[in-house]
Amino acid sequence: EIQVYDDSINKQGAFGLELHLNTTPTGRSFSNYPHEVPPEHALRINPEFSYGLSRDFEAGFYLPTIINPHTDFDVAGAKLRLKWLPIHSEDNQGWFAGVNLELSRLQQKYSESQTTAETRFMVGRRTEDWLIALNPILDFNLSGQYRKQSPDLVGALKVSRKIATGLATGFEYYSSLGKLNDVLPANQQDNRIYLTFDVDREPWVFNIGIGRGLTSASDKWTV
Repeated sequence: EIQVYDDSINKQGAFGLELHLNTTPTGRSFSNYPHEVPPEHALRINPEFSYGLSRDFEAGFYLPTIINPHTDFDVAGAKLRLKWLPIHSEDNQGWFAGVNLELSRLQQKYSESQTTAETRFMVGRRTEDWLIALNPILDFNLSGQYRKQSPDLVGALKVSRKIATGLATGFEYYSSLGKLNDVLPANQQDNRIYLTFDVDREPWVFNIGIGRGLTSASDKWTV
């Protein structure tokens, strides 16, 4: 999943399906820990099912899968999430703020800590022409020895502008900063920037991004 969370939320009683697809044409080809599957040349397919519980609450379920040269097709695990968006407008204009909680269980070859939790804060503003969304994120490792570690600090930012009816373009920026109590030097952080295009042709919505890694710790290209 490569996504900045904004003011999107299902109406009460409404189901949704979002399909996350991403691949790494040029990236890390070696393992960071024993038996890890590296990201280069992998195609990640992540269907996300969602349901609007109320005006301010939405539940979601992910089923991450992967196709790569080493393991063919594989189900990586499962994720559950709960989004709370108490500040947002019905017409998708103005300020928004909330938090998304996620619990995931993945095979160890895709996550060194098999059980993880994420707290993602969401804040931003949408106008008729502009969208700015910021996600400060804390990732918690909940398996074995990793439970004693400080959470990982991640930042995500999206800025886009409407250029035609149903079409916006802009950028997304992602940064994995290291541990909350031990931020890495800039050249060791996983920093990536994406050129993005957002196409809205209800009920079909497409989000397309081409990403470039900015440090040696980042995959060089992601789509």
